[in-house]
Amino acid sequence: MAGKALFLDRDGTLNVDTDFLHRIEDFIWLPGAPEAVRWANDHGYLVIVVTNQSGVARGYFPEEDVGRLHNWMNEDLKRFGAHIDAFYYCPHLPDGPLPAYAKVCDCRKPKPGLIEAACRDYDIDRNASLLIGDAPRDVECAERAGVRGVRYEGGSLLDLVVKELSGDGPRLAAG
Repeated sequence: MAGKALFLDRDGTLNVDTDFLHRIEDFIWLPGAPEAVRWANDHGYLVIVVTNQSGVARGYFPEEDVGRLHNWMNEDLKRFGAHIDAFYYCPHLPDGPLPAYAKVCDCRKPKPGLIEAACRDYDIDRNASLLIGDAPRDVECAERAGVRGVRYEGGSLLDLVVKELSGDGPRLAAG
């Protein structure tokens, strides 16, 4: 039986967007973010982060830093009784200076590859799922993947998650 998921963008949605974040000491949760993850956990949603990380392709940091930061995020979420089920990221940039990452791919948002991979890996019901992100490309990615997308524009992420997933808020139709 397919499950439901809350897909979340990372930078600017879960944490303060400090261009090319890769160091744990620079990480700051946005208001209500850990609590939003816990709420989704408690209500039967898989929580899956989908994020572009072009700093890898630009040579600013290695992929290992991305994994280290994601592992730390999950460790820190334990303080809140919360966890992220999976992290999917795109390290590519078509014109990036590192040849191994300089390519057009299906995983760089707004393309839907990250969500499609997660849906395959976790048997996710797209109609019962939601993506929240701070950029138009996040909502476009969701729509391309057949998932409802909602733009986070600041404030408490918990309030937005509860509103959108509890049936109390307006719905944006997925394309």
